[in-house]
Amino acid sequence: MPVAESTAAPFRIAALQMVAGPVVARNLAVAEELIGDAADQGARLVALPEWFCFIGASDRDKLALRERDGDGEIQAALARLAAKFRVWLIGGTLPLAATDPGKVRNSCLVFDDTGRRVARYDKIHLFGLDLETEKFRESNTIEPGTRPVAVDTPFGRIGLSVCYDVRFPELYRGFGPVDIISVPSAFTVPTGEAHWETLLRARAIENLAWVMAPAQGGRHESGRVTYGHSMIVDPWGKVVACLPAGPGVVLADIDPTYLKEVRAALPALEHRALN
Repeated sequence: MPVAESTAAPFRIAALQMVAGPVVARNLAVAEELIGDAADQGARLVALPEWFCFIGASDRDKLALRERDGDGEIQAALARLAAKFRVWLIGGTLPLAATDPGKVRNSCLVFDDTGRRVARYDKIHLFGLDLETEKFRESNTIEPGTRPVAVDTPFGRIGLSVCYDVRFPELYRGFGPVDIISVPSAFTVPTGEAHWETLLRARAIENLAWVMAPAQGGRHESGRVTYGHSMIVDPWGKVVACLPAGPGVVLADIDPTYLKEVRAALPALEHRALN
């Protein structure tokens, strides 16, 4: 299989960490501040975390906020912010209408630096957890997506995924070779402490790609606590930047020459025997 290589000049990326609450307008204001901060520091590709726009007291609360594809306050805000700050924006996730009226799609939208939407990915793998301390079943309120999505950008080819997807390496093989993997997330503390960094580094190593993983990180108004540790991992599996907790910006400088050198030294993508 031929390996895609980015031809872009060196550039800066940013993974944004938030502690979203139940008021959409307030979350959008925080997102705008963080995107502006990232842009001021030279970031040209910026990613928000999963559910950057809303985390309520109940999983069902987000159903009232669902938007029709291409029409809604949250989508308009993402387009506006990408254009305002002249960045390519991976818009975390937001609730879009599903075929099942009792559920939403957990959708990640990508906008170019003019505010034009260029990609949509609906989270495929739905989180389920049954611990004494925490219980989740996303399938109660979310309808899964059905196909992998990668998008060509000035920064190379980006594979889109969301949170729990990171546990399923076959999803990432479905992209074909990509230069960057995006994993907007809202990991729980128990699973984050045990698996978050290991999973992100594994996806970087096996795909010889950069991984940018913006996350929710802190205590939310509902009382829920998310793990945070938004990070950027290089194609060799090294964590180059990380923010343990609280809102903020995680930055890394990307030199496409380095990606080319790593893939030349260890051409594992070319050595794949099973497709």
